[in-house]
Amino acid sequence: MSKEIHLLVLQSKKGNQKAQIKLYDLHCKAMFIISCRYLKNDEEAKDAMQDGFIKAFLNLENYKDGTNFSAWLKTIVINNCIDQLKKKKLETIAIENYPLEITDDEDWNFDTKITKETILNAIETLQLKYQLVIKLYLIEGYDHQEISEILQIPVKTSRTNLRRAKLALRNLLKDEKYGT
Repeated sequence: MSKEIHLLVLQSKKGNQKAQIKLYDLHCKAMFIISCRYLKNDEEAKDAMQDGFIKAFLNLENYKDGTNFSAWLKTIVINNCIDQLKKKKLETIAIENYPLEITDDEDWNFDTKITKETILNAIETLQLKYQLVIKLYLIEGYDHQEISEILQIPVKTSRTNLRRAKLALRNLLKDEKYGT
């Protein structure tokens, strides 16, 4: 963590609103993009992001010095998005405008004729429990332990849901409607 952010966090813990505003300014764009990955429209994403910041600032005493503030904040924002999804009967959105990165050695290779947009669209058709695990794993880069904490499921369930999601995704991409 940069010295600037560390200082801003220390000042924010003491109630310094200018420091909180600076932290917000430094992180709001990234946190908004993360919120958009989970929520249906920009306004909902903005609300979730701002609620995440409020929760973070109200709970700064729980932040452990020396840990990555951005990662801590990101977890709060994602949890807030997931909470909103649960409240709204778990609706999700397409994420074709966001980067898709494979974060480990597992075989996530698909036919080279299939575009990233096609894969992301197919992810959106999966059951929500599979969508969430795939998004947290592939897009956010969380491991199964972190996913289990975020979704409040056992690690084994996270692994199982990811494996089932991968199989379902492969089957979907073999389907004619995806052009393969």
